[in-house]
Amino acid sequence: MRILLVDDEEELAEPLQRVLTNQGYEVDSANSGDRGWQLAQTGNYDLLILDWMMPERSGVEICRQIRQQGYATPVLILTAKDTLDDRVEGLDSGADDYLVKPFELRELLARVRALLRRKPNVAAVNESVKLTYGDLELDRNNQIVRREQSVIALTEREYQLLEYFILHPNQLLSHEQISQYLWKEGEDSPTSNALAAQIKLLRRKIDRDRPISLINTVYGKGYRFG
Repeated sequence: MRILLVDDEEELAEPLQRVLTNQGYEVDSANSGDRGWQLAQTGNYDLLILDWMMPERSGVEICRQIRQQGYATPVLILTAKDTLDDRVEGLDSGADDYLVKPFELRELLARVRALLRRKPNVAAVNESVKLTYGDLELDRNNQIVRREQSVIALTEREYQLLEYFILHPNQLLSHEQISQYLWKEGEDSPTSNALAAQIKLLRRKIDRDRPISLINTVYGKGYRFG
């Protein structure tokens, strides 16, 4: 089981990571909200443990944003905020559980075990949601893309490319990352111009005559969507 621990308090995060690792979990950690958000978006975790108050981006913000993108990964919020209103806000953000600092390690471990036992089928949940970015909507159930309510016809590869971009908004994605997503293991390796061609075709369809493209080229590095 893989756990992402996001907490900027080193005196808490380091021993907590050791305890979880000793319990047999594979633990990645981040000490800022932005880094935690980058890791959380990969969807590679069975549980997220997020501190509420952090630099750049709070744990509640991370939780709310991954829920908006369709991820159903269980989330445990850690915080010193202990009022009823705080608890309600944390749970309303999409968190599955809420633990007030200071806490006993054995209670945290019990909550981790409970959350992992009821971990949902993330793939099934993700397949049933709609993804949106501004006026662009991607219906993952029916593989239909709309912009300003107009349906945009895409090929299977173009659809996959757009889905990957919407799942990683405002994030620099390298040529290698995108190619690995589009051309699965076992498929013929793409030519050097294949990705650029896919980007060009997708831009033409989703941007049409708009002056500003949603897909931005970062020369020598990759692309950024948004």
